[in-house]
Amino acid sequence: MLKWLMRRRVAAFEREWDYDMGYVRELLDADLGAVLALSKVMAMADYRRGVPLAPWYAAKLVATMEADCGPCAQLVVAKAERAGVGPAVIAALVRRDAAAMPEDVLLAFRFAERVLARDPEADSLREEVIRRWGRQGLASLAFAITAGGLFPILKQGLGHARACRRLTVAGQTLPVLWEAAA
Repeated sequence: MLKWLMRRRVAAFEREWDYDMGYVRELLDADLGAVLALSKVMAMADYRRGVPLAPWYAAKLVATMEADCGPCAQLVVAKAERAGVGPAVIAALVRRDAAAMPEDVLLAFRFAERVLARDPEADSLREEVIRRWGRQGLASLAFAITAGGLFPILKQGLGHARACRRLTVAGQTLPVLWEAAA
């Protein structure tokens, strides 16, 4: 009964987001407990307190693109669009165009990049995040970075990941840049 319910939820998610959840169906076939464990991670993946929407999505998208899964990154883009993040902001993130990012988005973008690179500059950026959004905002960005990378890495481990090459933002296909735009 529980597997049946989980399959229905997976199918509904696929329809709603035009996203292939084959890796979850594979997990469900292998072990219901694995999918139940994965469902517990979802609360962390959606946690956002104290930080505005656009910076939160910036951190999540940076981590997802860094983990190199195009379908996962497209899902983050679709969710950001539906939540109301402007297409120009999302496009700037995909293009890594710092000059086109609002100041708060740029802070989250740089913080996520520095955290993922294990760069000591993350410390000063962390202090700025705390000053601007408090410890709750810091937790939100840290969770966004973690969740952004978690699903692409899980899919890679299960053999379901595809490389992140192009993303569609507001109907326009953009190449994914791996280095910051000049």
